[in-house]
Amino acid sequence: MSLCVVRSLSCAEGWASSHCLLSHTQTGGLYYEARLLAFQVLSLDREVMLRWVLLALLFGVCASGGEQKNKKVKPQSLSRGWGDDISWVKTYEEGLSEMVTSNKPLMVIHHLDECPFSQALKKAFVAKKPIQKMAKEDFIMVNLVEETEDPNMAPDGHYVPRILFIDPSMTVRRDIAGKYNNRLYTYQPEDMDLLAKNMKKAKRLLLHTEL
Repeated sequence: MSLCVVRSLSCAEGWASSHCLLSHTQTGGLYYEARLLAFQVLSLDREVMLRWVLLALLFGVCASGGEQKNKKVKPQSLSRGWGDDISWVKTYEEGLSEMVTSNKPLMVIHHLDECPFSQALKKAFVAKKPIQKMAKEDFIMVNLVEETEDPNMAPDGHYVPRILFIDPSMTVRRDIAGKYNNRLYTYQPEDMDLLAKNMKKAKRLLLHTEL
């Protein structure tokens, strides 16, 4: 009598080890049956493993999607980077209404996010503390990336950046301008002292009007 030890993979190995003493005449068919069973078990294990991998991937995708969904998209501030401590109004029309109610002059900044000159002016505007203080305390402030329907807001054309002042009598103060003849209401970063001076002028005009 010869001995035959049948060894296969996974759970088939335990089955084979408990039935390892077989006669030579009995092992023929049983040997191939054992190998077939081992192959089936191995295939089953692979199928189960594949299902678990797919489930894990699916769970990961769902979890990732859930995380993205739960992330709140922060809305853009009304300041658009011109000073977060300033109370900005949303629209030109709202600014006019607030101006009349508060009896403060309205300061309108026309700009574009993709305009490098607007971006440079914005940085200088934020860095100038006296300007930020006056804008916060003495003016109704609005910054616009779209033109208004009021033609008075483009006295010498539609360009950016440009800054205009309106007094509570609804008058656009064309007399409060910058230093460039071809763009009267534009300012550059080095013009912040002039802008601060013009803001003070707008305040003085309001005081004279009240008197």
